[in-house]
Amino acid sequence: LVHAGQSDCTASTAAIMSVPAGDAAKGAKIFKVKCATCHTYDKGGASKTGPNLYGLFGRKSGTVEGYSYTQANRDKGVVWGDDTLFEYLENPKKYIPGTKMAFAGFKKPQERADVIAFLKEATQ
Repeated sequence: LVHAGQSDCTASTAAIMSVPAGDAAKGAKIFKVKCATCHTYDKGGASKTGPNLYGLFGRKSGTVEGYSYTQANRDKGVVWGDDTLFEYLENPKKYIPGTKMAFAGFKKPQERADVIAFLKEATQ
């Protein structure tokens, strides 16, 4: 709330979008087309161009054993969850400047939500 005479310098940070409900079945299809080239998600699965995503939720960025992360990714120290993934998957290079993830991101909020819903089921 902004009162007369006060500036609204926090409006942009207050307007953070909440994660919409996702459809895991749709997310599985999106993952197969846009993510599976670089990522696996099965327990004990190998890392490819990107790290294996099993156990993603609650894990700190840059910590999959045996995967060679950029320093930027290791230093970010983000703990992956719905909100952090939702923001990251919109524009990975903006969220973690210096990441080697080449994917430009999902601009549509519903696609991000669907992929997150799939990953929540598939990586735990």
